[in-house]
Amino acid sequence: MAVKYTKHFLDKLENLFSSSEYILRYEKGNFKSGYCLLKDTRIVIINKYFPLEGKINALIDILGELQFDPKDFKDKSSQDFLIELQQTTLKF
Repeated sequence: MAVKYTKHFLDKLENLFSSSEYILRYEKGNFKSGYCLLKDTRIVIINKYFPLEGKINALIDILGELQFDPKDFKDKSSQDFLIELQQTTLKF
């Protein structure tokens, strides 16, 4: 799957996180993006000043680390999208 650096693609990634048990937040600051477990709350934080390409790359990297199971998602389109993303490798 080719990664498309568009707002629509970012929206699809955000919807994937909203369907999961993680909370996606955009915060300002001088930090790299990541995820954490805070008092049993799973949070993914993305630097809001990243350009569109940076936000998408960070979310794809985090998805790779978290290793979501497509079966955990109720929506078939989310399952298919996650399967495609898991087969994607970013080339820098």
